[in-house]
Parts: sequence; C-alpha cells; structure tokens
Amino acid sequence: MKFRVFLILALLLFCSSYLQVARCESEPDADVVETDEGGDLGIVGEDVQDFGGGSFSPAPGVETICVFPKNPSKLVLAGEEGELLVGIKNEGESSINVIAIQATVHLPFDHQYLVQNLSAQAFNNASVPPSAQATFPYIFAVSKFLQPGAFDLVGTIVYEIDQNPYQSTFYNGTIEVAEAGGLLSVESVFLFCLGIALLGLLGVWIRGQIKNFSKKTKRAPKVEVGTGTTDASMDEWLQGTAYSRSVSSKSKKK
Repeated sequence: MKFRVFLILALLLFCSSYLQVARCESEPDADVVETDEGGDLGIVGEDVQDFGGGSFSPAPGVETICVFPKNPSKLVLAGEEGELLVGIKNEGESSINVIAIQATVHLPFDHQYLVQNLSAQAFNNASVPPSAQATFPYIFAVSKFLQPGAFDLVGTIVYEIDQNPYQSTFYNGTIEVAEAGGLLSVESVFLFCLGIALLGLLGVWIRGQIKNFSKKTKRAPKVEVGTGTTDASMDEWLQGTAYSRSVSSKSKKK
C-alpha cells in the first residue's frame, strides 16, 4: 500500500515538472514610443540615438527616484502595459537635457542573464534647469511569453549635461510577473488537481491505518467455565470441613 502511494505521488510530481518549463520569447523591441504631438516633452522621432549599448556614469549633483503610481505592489501582468514615474533632481550648475528612459529585465539571482530589453522611451525638449526637479513617465510591457515569477527590473535614464552623456539608474529591484489571463491558468488548475489527489491518497492511507488498528484492538472472546469444573474445585476446597462431613452423613442415611 505504501509503495503504491509513493509511486503515484512520484508520477504526479514528474508530470508537474513539464509545466514549469516555459520559454521566454521576447517580442520585437520598439526603439521609440510615440507621444502626442505638441506636448511639453516634444515629438519622439525615429532617429533617436540608441543608448542601449552604451554605458555612461552618473553625473554629480543628479538624484533620481522611481514610483509605481498605479501599482505599489510592483505586480506586472505579462503582455500588458505598466507605468512608472521617474523623478530627477538637478543640484548642479548646468541644465539637464533628458534624452531617454530605458529598462531591462534580468534573472533575480544573476544579472548577467538578460531576459528582455524593454522599449526605450525618448524625449525631446525635456530639460531640467539647475536647482529644479521634474518627473517623467515611462510606459513598458514585458513579453506575454514571460513565465510568471519574480524578476529584477533595472531602469536607467539617459541625459546630457553640456553635451556630455550621462546615465543614472533610477530603479534596480524586484518585480512580480503574473499571467494576464486571470486567476485560472493551466499551471494553477494542475496544482489544484494535484492537491486534491494528494488529499485523496492521504485519506485512503489514514483509513487503512484505522482499519488495521481496529483489528488489533478487538477484544478476545470470553471462555465460559462449566459447572462441573466449578463443583470439583469447590469439593476439593471444602474437603475435610464440617460442611463436607454433613453432606457425606446425609448421603449415607439415604
């Protein structure tokens, strides 16, 4: 019985491993995200320089901060757009010309493994004068093929000061990616069925143990003692007493 339960459990766990294998197929990365014409940030053109391959140092006197205004829990739905706000504070002596905001998704245990390059959002006519601060929106979307789980999001803002490029990391933390299809998914349904099966096997095992225990604790049948044996033992015990002599004298008179 125990071997059979162990075999079924091992088979179910082996099948569940197939659902954990999901490849992340990155969608084609868009170089720019269009904005409305006539805005303060200007029009995003197609000839915006790609700073994804460059690595610049942060400028002194520049501070950045990141806020998820509509998503404080940092839960990102795969394939759907999310929004964050990037705040930048200029404590230097020259104006800051904000060029673009970009982000990447990495594995949480090793940032050398790049999961996805997110879209870069470029700005035009976006400057921050000295002793001032500004906030810039960044809209992003992870791939719909990305497996649900925890990932690290690294976001940087690229800017120029006196025609020298710089970049600052405004966020380097964990986000939780979930499926956009709702609560029910193939993996969740399988895990639910697996839990029901394990509970059923546990119930069968407990029932068998109770039956075995009840068989062992059954009372042994009582052994009835005949009257002949009792009378013989009483005669032997009363032998030599006054009662036995009176009984023998009465039998002789008869």
